[in-house]
Amino acid sequence: MQDRQDHFAYCVQLLGGTTAFARRLRIDERAIRRFVNGERPISDGLLQDTAQALRDLATDANAAAGTISDNLPAQSSDT
Repeated sequence: MQDRQDHFAYCVQLLGGTTAFARRLRIDERAIRRFVNGERPISDGLLQDTAQALRDLATDANAAAGTISDNLPAQSSDT
């Protein structure tokens, strides 16, 4: 149970912290804190939603990185 709680807390941080996580998943911040603190059990559904949010964030981050790369001047290999 502690591993699940610890991993969930890690995922919350990856998604930007409690406030950002709550907004992204449309869950009350107090509920998120209760899950992280072990006051409420973390359901499989919440973990599935968290996994999807992480996948969405990764997609958005890759797209943003691609845009940055595409707009940088070409670098020579002499640097």
